[in-house]
Amino acid sequence: MQFSEKRNVTRWIIIVISFIIITLILWNTYTFFQIFKNEERLKMNVWAKAQKTLINANENTELELPLEIFSNNTTIPIILTENDSVKSTANIDDEIVADNERLDKFLIRLKSDNLPIEIEYVPGKFQYLYYGNSSLLNNLKYYPIALFLILLLFGLLIFNFYRASRMATQNKLWAGMAKETAHQIGTPLSSLLGWIEIMKVDNVDETTVTEIEKDIVRLQTIADRFSKIGSEPVLEQKDIIKETEDSYDYLKSRFSSQIDFTFKAPQHPIVVSINPILHSWTVENLVKNAIDAMKGRGKLSIEIEEDSKFVKIKVKDSGKGIPKNQFKRIFEPGYTTKKRGWGLGLSLTKRIVEEYHDGKIKVFSSETAKGTCMLVSFKKV
Repeated sequence: MQFSEKRNVTRWIIIVISFIIITLILWNTYTFFQIFKNEERLKMNVWAKAQKTLINANENTELELPLEIFSNNTTIPIILTENDSVKSTANIDDEIVADNERLDKFLIRLKSDNLPIEIEYVPGKFQYLYYGNSSLLNNLKYYPIALFLILLLFGLLIFNFYRASRMATQNKLWAGMAKETAHQIGTPLSSLLGWIEIMKVDNVDETTVTEIEKDIVRLQTIADRFSKIGSEPVLEQKDIIKETEDSYDYLKSRFSSQIDFTFKAPQHPIVVSINPILHSWTVENLVKNAIDAMKGRGKLSIEIEEDSKFVKIKVKDSGKGIPKNQFKRIFEPGYTTKKRGWGLGLSLTKRIVEEYHDGKIKVFSSETAKGTCMLVSFKKV
């Protein structure tokens, strides 16, 4: 607990320090922006004085300095007006200058950028100097936005990292709980096996004992499944037809007689590298999902086909079907159409098939109110 609290405190300290750094960078950028803006204002004041000198020049006026001031301004856009008409422009695109409407809009933009500089070149006569921000100042203006977006992206990456780390920790916790549950189930199962032997000695009905024995074996299989969560499963070369049919037969005897079960497969063995316990889990999940889709009544079939490289298992039902836009989504963790359910069955099945057995699973076909066909394929040995 103390370690967790210290880690949370460390995270908050990092977040606060990052926020302070961001604030300082943004404030520093804003300060630079204001400094450059003031410097450009001073330049424009000098330009205005040079303009006044040029207007009032006579044959004895030295014009070299004013002309040099004009020529040195190559970045700041300028519009000089008198009596609401444009007298001259500088550093503005020729196409804009040639179009009065566009020039008027450009002038409005300059008015919003900076306050005009009034030039009283003779008493009672005025010109107004409107100027915009230089390209450097415009780039500096957008720099904080770009910086903020970069830092936001960085923050999202950190958040995603912590979230993934937290989920990984939770997954380890659930895996540990699953293994511990499997371990705890082992004790009563051993006791039940002992009671089965006593029932045999007492001549209890053989059919009853056999069915109970099957259920206990099934419980052992389920416990074994949970004990393998989080571990790399051991693959064995098994006959996929026999392994699938064994799971199918067990499930068939324990569901409603209103389900019409059929099983179709080649008459010869097909060897595939699988983990029998996890493959049984796959078949069980697909069959149970099919029965849920039919609401306990309908036709369910398992067909096994093969080609030169792959063996394919098709699980068909006559249920409500799946909309085409949901074909991929049904394999997402948490997705379910049932009122009660965690939405983990098909997600787990996909992981067993694709990650553990290097196979493929998908919705082969589906029609609303007609049924669905799920396809699982494995490489042959």
